[in-house]
Amino acid sequence: MRYKLLGKSGLRVSELALGTMTFGGDWGWGAPKEVSQQIFDTFANAGGNFVDTANNYTNGTSEKFVGEFIHSDRHHFVLATKYTLSERPSDPNFGGNQRKNLMRSVEGSLKRLNTEFIDLLWLHAWDGLTPVEEVLRGLDDLVRSGKVNYIGISDSPAWIVSQSNAIAELRGWSSFVALQLPYSLAGRDPERDLLPMAQAHQMSVTAWGILGGGALTGKYNKENDEPKRYDDAGEKQKRLAELVMEVAQKNGRSPAQVAINWVRQQQAKSSIIPIIGARTVPQINDNLACLEWELSAEELYLLTEASPIALGFPHEFLARDEVRNLIFGDTFNQIDNHRH
Repeated sequence: MRYKLLGKSGLRVSELALGTMTFGGDWGWGAPKEVSQQIFDTFANAGGNFVDTANNYTNGTSEKFVGEFIHSDRHHFVLATKYTLSERPSDPNFGGNQRKNLMRSVEGSLKRLNTEFIDLLWLHAWDGLTPVEEVLRGLDDLVRSGKVNYIGISDSPAWIVSQSNAIAELRGWSSFVALQLPYSLAGRDPERDLLPMAQAHQMSVTAWGILGGGALTGKYNKENDEPKRYDDAGEKQKRLAELVMEVAQKNGRSPAQVAINWVRQQQAKSSIIPIIGARTVPQINDNLACLEWELSAEELYLLTEASPIALGFPHEFLARDEVRNLIFGDTFNQIDNHRH
């Protein structure tokens, strides 16, 4: 396991993060405590120190388990949790980004995690209601109080993230050092705006859904008893899974490792940290084995071309030769751009 600096911070996090949404059986498909402990230990023994949970994962059980697992060596682990999602569906202030829910949620997480501080607190999803300034000031107060060390933002529009960091830097408040989003070979939408934005702001990106909801493992391509998120992955995803399985077979590896490595090897687009999750010890062992090898340049190209993305306006418009000629004249190819 190697380590990365998290965004503009000096915090060192492992190149893979452990997602713990599977810790606890409250939702009917997670891992019991004993298995969760084994999954955690396997990740930690491989050098992993970056653990990701949330206030609502398995109704709080995930945070309780994680808190127990890290307690004996709390300062070694980089603990990330989230606030936003509702913990009382009938109460309008038990969910959202507002200061009241932020403070209540963090206090609850600290108790469940049995810790005095959170290393990285994520805003889980943008609610579209709370003013940016209210969010930022609340988060900055938590950092200044010592209850939170760093802040990140998840599942939010690129313009909100950019606006937030610009305001935070202008006012001397804590800014977001990391961005969390879904990203996989089967879902390249973040390449339009979110990944370029993160790169421009020097934010790390933690990617979830890296197996495309399991579709890239090929489990939808044949009859089996494996748990499935969807009734059907769709023909496009199944064709992509066939290619992933071919590349995996050629390398003597699993399709999951191919899918993880495709994400892991997109560092030119941003500093990306895949989030790996598991319900069993064999699954976490298989995921971690992705670190033993890499896809070749030819394999990366083959996989990427099999899942094209239309960047749309303004990206495709600005990349057209006639538009570049209007902007740069005949000089575009003479300019060395170190920011690209």
